[in-house]
Parts: sequence; structure tokens; C-alpha cells
Amino acid sequence: MQAIETELKGVFVIEPKVFGDERGFFCESFNRRAFSAAIGVDAEFVQDNHSRSRRGVLRGLHYQIRRPQGKLVRVVAGEVIDVAVDVRRSSPLFGRWIAVRLSAENHRQLWIPPGFAHGFVVLSESADFLYKTTDYYASEQERSVRWNDPGLGVDWQIDFEPTLSAKDWDAPLLADAEVYP
Repeated sequence: MQAIETELKGVFVIEPKVFGDERGFFCESFNRRAFSAAIGVDAEFVQDNHSRSRRGVLRGLHYQIRRPQGKLVRVVAGEVIDVAVDVRRSSPLFGRWIAVRLSAENHRQLWIPPGFAHGFVVLSESADFLYKTTDYYASEQERSVRWNDPGLGVDWQIDFEPTLSAKDWDAPLLADAEVYP
């Protein structure tokens, strides 16, 4: 596995080794020792999630305020633009974001540590999105930042109006959101 640190310190693109031939492919999608050695974090994952969304669906930008989750995310069918935003007010990178294309074809993963909001938009006809979390989902702790906050200026790399949940449409701007100290 290769880990590539992004402009957001602590956020890594993970590229697993993929072995393929005429029969198909094999890759080790997670190995705790290799992951820990590559990024310097010994994450303990407690929950695996799987979502399927159709083209144009945008989910995010979400985080949990008092039970922060680290997330290791990947796409096993389709293609998405995956976004992480630093929502730690004390961070020199507060409000900065990265966008990474994840797909079944490129096998890339993204490690998003606690302290970051996360979201994705589906570019393909549909996408199956898998993610491991370091803490359990706690709905009362979930917070959101508006996907199209002009103060963030996230480039979702889309030329269409996305489909969002009512909760995501009503999310506050970063300036008004409850964030980490």
C-alpha cells in the first residue's frame, strides 16, 4: 500500500496494491499493520457502512461533534468526488478542503481523521460507497456544513444541480456551524 499525504495534514490518499490478470483482480483493502505503518495512526475501526446512491446524489458535509469519527472510505462500484474539510477552528488549515476522485477502477481510498467534515457526490450512474469508522454513529452528535458554502468554495467538479437530503440542504454555513475547538 502507498499512502500519499494531501495538503490537509493527516488526510491521506491510500493506494492499495492491485494484482490483476485475465481472471480479474485481487487487492488487500485493509491491513491494520500496513495502514498504521503507512500513515502513523493505529486506528481501531468499530463500524463498517455501505451506501448506494444514484448519479447526482450529494451526501455531506457531515461530522460528529462530540464523538468524532475517523473514516476510511472507498468506492467498490461507480465513481465519486470525495471531499474532506478541516473544521477544527484552532487549525491553521481551518476551512480548507480537498477533493479526490474515488472509483471502483482506481481502487483509491481516503483516510479522513477526526476533526474533518466529509461528503461525496456520485458521478457514475450509481455508486457503492464503503467506509469504516473509528466511533459509532451517534445521530445526536451529527453536524453538517452546507455543501455549497461560498466561504469554502468546494469544487465538486459537477455541472448539474445535485440531489440532497432536506437536512443537507438546510445545513449551516461553516461560519455558523458548531465546529471543533
